[in-house]
Amino acid sequence: MKDQIDYLKVRAALGKITRREFMGRMGALGVSAALANTMLADAVRAAGPQKGGTLRVAIQGGSSSDSLDPALAANSVATQVNRFWGEALVELAPGGGIQGKVAESFESSPDATVWTFKLRPGITFSNGQNVTAEDVVATIERHSGEETKSGALGLLRNIKDVRADGDSVVIELDGPNADLPYYMADYHLMIQPNGGKDDPTAAIGTGPYILKDVEMGVRFVAEKNPNYWGDLGNAETIELLVINDNTARVAALQSGQVDMIDRVPPRTAGLVARAPGVNVHTTSGPGHYVFIMHCNTAPFDNNDVRLALKHGINRQEMVDKILFGYGSVGNDTPINASYPLYTELEQRTYDPDKAKFHLDKSGFDGSILLRTSDNSFPGAPDAAALFQQSLSSAGIDLEIKREPNDGYWSEVWNAQPFCTSYWGGRPTQDQMFTTAYLSTADWNDTRFNNEQFDQLLVAARAELDEGKRKQMYADMGTILHNEGGLICPMFNDFIDATSDRIAGWEQGEKGFGLMNFYAPMKMWVAA
Repeated sequence: MKDQIDYLKVRAALGKITRREFMGRMGALGVSAALANTMLADAVRAAGPQKGGTLRVAIQGGSSSDSLDPALAANSVATQVNRFWGEALVELAPGGGIQGKVAESFESSPDATVWTFKLRPGITFSNGQNVTAEDVVATIERHSGEETKSGALGLLRNIKDVRADGDSVVIELDGPNADLPYYMADYHLMIQPNGGKDDPTAAIGTGPYILKDVEMGVRFVAEKNPNYWGDLGNAETIELLVINDNTARVAALQSGQVDMIDRVPPRTAGLVARAPGVNVHTTSGPGHYVFIMHCNTAPFDNNDVRLALKHGINRQEMVDKILFGYGSVGNDTPINASYPLYTELEQRTYDPDKAKFHLDKSGFDGSILLRTSDNSFPGAPDAAALFQQSLSSAGIDLEIKREPNDGYWSEVWNAQPFCTSYWGGRPTQDQMFTTAYLSTADWNDTRFNNEQFDQLLVAARAELDEGKRKQMYADMGTILHNEGGLICPMFNDFIDATSDRIAGWEQGEKGFGLMNFYAPMKMWVAA
């Protein structure tokens, strides 16, 4: 029997039989499903990645109004495309922490106010041009300049000076920040020739692929970069399709049109997992589905209105009926137990009486308009309808406007005062708070402005005592919970799916879904 098992392991690892066939034959030999899964994973790793072929991906979130300028990336498609052609100085390591990309190493002064990043020797852009420290300096300058619209702006505001020093880049801050390397891993900060100042949409970077065909909101084709410094990227060609409709995206995977998809709808994830030749992968993390209010726009400039809406949402119902168990209840902060310095707050529960109390106290008497779209998060219109029903018990009239998927991230999110939205989370609390809740952040999509919160955020960066820093983050979470414009009913699991035609999925990658958007480069065509 051992010879039969070894034969099947080799065949499966080389893609000669599907995972489903492997599991079936192993079961016939009396091997348990758990042991067979372990054997298959070990065999695939031992066989190693195969080079060549075309890997096809379908992702939700893109639109015709997107841009190739990494500074403007605001959805999953744009982030994935950035991963193809570009790299930042550093990147989140698969198991957490930071690893080098354009920079091979980094170090800080004892007080964490000066950071030095040493560039990887011999690294070039996809056009063959050498990467210089001046290119890195120009990149940081472009994303932090007065005229920038970069999503990374909020992370770079405390940079006092950035300069080239031979093959190194020195970043001097106006105060200590132990998390700066995490900032430099932000997916907007792709290093470009002259920082992208000449042509920010040229998509010339140090990544493993070169864009060969671009149709915004529809299709992207990327081919291996012959000048790439590393070994990332197994397929010769990656084709990315933008399929925003959930049903169509799943159908594309099941029919063999694509090999990989993101955002499998929780409602059908169990059914999809049972389909022939399909593997579903779930990863819990910091991603959250939200309703966001502009705190500076009536009626949301009244905190009692905000509290009325927070008390009037049934979080558990949404986890049950929107996530179908693929996630957990939220508590009106963007932080959950996936963060290392997390402190649990008293859970806010559905209370229509409290909702009515706060609405009456606010003096507001009218309907509230909520904008939504499937493009904001899977099941968002259904979540809006549940919110409408739960608010009605408190006498609150919620009007729902369903917006077109195309253009949602440019015309509705961060533009309209009340809408459904989605955050993938960030590696650290400081980065999440700095990106979206610091009063000066460009992506402060709730228009939250709290002086005490800002002061705590800056102070926490300089605090080296972990216990004190943890308490500061707890205090910031409490402020957001009680006064912020964020309604966070649920944290979602990432639900991705791949076909048996490809191999190499690694469970446990930190960051976003699709293995932090590295799955198309790390997986390979096996059949």
